Formats: sequence, C-alpha cells, structure tokens
Amino acid sequence: MASMRFPFSFPQPQPPQFPRPFTAFAAVAAVAGASAAVVAVSSSDRPFLRNALNSFFSSGHSLPLWGSLSLADSGVSVLESKTGTSFPSVLASSHKLCGIGLRKKSVLGLKNIDVYAFGVYADDDDIKTHLSEKYGKFSASELQGNKEFIGDLMDNDISMTVRLQIVYGRLSIRSVRSAFEESVGSRLQKFGGSDNKELLQRFTSQFRDEIKIPRGSVIHLSRDKGHVLRTSIDGQEVGSIKSKLLCKSILDLYFGEEAFDKQAKEEIEHNVASYL
Repeated sequence: MASMRFPFSFPQPQPPQFPRPFTAFAAVAAVAGASAAVVAVSSSDRPFLRNALNSFFSSGHSLPLWGSLSLADSGVSVLESKTGTSFPSVLASSHKLCGIGLRKKSVLGLKNIDVYAFGVYADDDDIKTHLSEKYGKFSASELQGNKEFIGDLMDNDISMTVRLQIVYGRLSIRSVRSAFEESVGSRLQKFGGSDNKELLQRFTSQFRDEIKIPRGSVIHLSRDKGHVLRTSIDGQEVGSIKSKLLCKSILDLYFGEEAFDKQAKEEIEHNVASYL
C-alpha cells in the first residue's frame, strides 16, 4: 500500500515567503541535514504530502532535491496548525504517527474551545502482523470507512498510543477525570454492557487531584502487549490496567464511529491502511 495523508499545514521554523503549493518542499529543503525539523502541510498540499511522507517512511529512499530525510528517525515533528501543537513523527522507535486532531468542548452551547490536540500512533510491525493477511490486498482508499477493518484494529493486540497535548490553559485534572467518566463510560457501556463501573473507576482514579496539567502537558494512553492500558502524564506513569474492553473503549474515542474529530478519524484509517 502506498499513500499517506495528513491534514496539516507545514510552517518553517523561520518561514520565508513561498507560494502555497511549494510550502512542503521549502520546509524539507530548509531542514535537510539538520538534526530536527518541524513539518507542516496545509490541506491544499495533501496530494504532495501523501506521497512525500510515504517516501520518508520507506527505508532506503533518498530525496534528490534536498537529501535524505526520514520521519522514522523521530527528528521530524508534525505541526497541528490551528493550535501550533507539535507531534513527533515516531514514538518509542516503532510507533508511527497515523493522524492528529482536536478535542473540542462546547461551552454553554455558545462556542467551542480547543481542549487538547491529539495524535494517534501505531506499531507498524504489529499492524502488518495482525492485519496484512486479511487486508493487505486492498488499497488504502478501498479500506476507507470499512467498519470491519477499524474493528479489527481496535480488537487485535496491536501496540498503540494516543498522545494528548493540553492546549487549554485553564484545564483542571478534575475536568479531565469528569470528561473521561462520561466519554469512556459511554464506550464501556456500548461494548461491554452496564456493569463496568468498577473498571471505569479504576481508570479515572489515576487522574488524582494533586496532578497539575498546565498548557503543554502531555498525557499518553498506550495499549501495550496483552491489552494493557498504560497511562502516563508528562513522562510519569500513573497506572496500568489489563483490559481489552478498556483499551477498545479508549481507542473508539479517537477513530470509532463517533470519534471526537471526524477528519482525524479518516486520516487515521487511511494511514494505518497505508502501513500494511
């Protein structure tokens, strides 16, 4: 499978003025040979970006105009353009970025605030191991919107991480706990019935009152091998729970049927399929 896509805009660290269609080229050229880069591509650059990122993630490929630059070296970050939040292209050496989005919350039904930006990562070897036999013959576009494909991604023992980066400066840990009680609670009921209050409480109790989450804080919700949900805040592990149901309920928030960000869901589907 070939193409990848991200709906992001790609500003340079010191942005010169380039025509929009060449923004991505300029960004890469400006950082070739550097140890780190921020990559941002707007939605209008999507066809170029899809091919460029696929080349970056392919082993042994070099780009003749600007030298070899691989996202897999984790030296390249992807910028969520609305909030300016930067996401590493790779986590833990093998978790590749599949898509980014925003979690918004309505305030009194009058306006939406941006609560956090999120990135969804998956281990590409695990994707191939668990999904390629069944879906490898299909193109990414053919798998777009395929409910069985997404269901298998959620159900299989594929290592994944959802990275939450707080962008709302007045967010409290109590608000996070309350939001997860509602959203994760509804998914636990959806997938496992109503008798999961203890499991929900075990998860939400990890977000203790003494924890501070100012703007810029990072929360990782990781599904490790054996369907273990591991939670960390700013690099400190706060708990782990072995539960396939809980892992699935968390992932459903970000690329399930009623995902927080519909465009991010589509990008995640497409890019996971491109890793097969």
